[in-house]
Amino acid sequence: MKDHQHIAESLRARMARLSERVERLEEDLRQPLDPDFAEQATGMEASEANEALEGASRAEMAQIRAALGRIEDGTYGICVSCGEAIAPARLEALPFAQQCIDCARGR
Repeated sequence: MKDHQHIAESLRARMARLSERVERLEEDLRQPLDPDFAEQATGMEASEANEALEGASRAEMAQIRAALGRIEDGTYGICVSCGEAIAPARLEALPFAQQCIDCARGR
């Protein structure tokens, strides 16, 4: 775990930012609709976009939790498909990557 402590800290910080985003989006989604029909249409459109953002944020949070679990159990950086090491550059770009680039491409 010590080898990946800085990555874990970065992932935890990202998780905190995502949690705050989800809370804001949920608060926005709880707002009542405007009585004006045209404003309702705009509000519903914004709500759909917020729901999509919330879903994407929750999905990323799940990936981060999984990566933190792999750091904790010592399997971080190991491809879940082939068992080979994931390239450091890939982990730098996508710290919650579960597969090496070959497996991710469908080898």
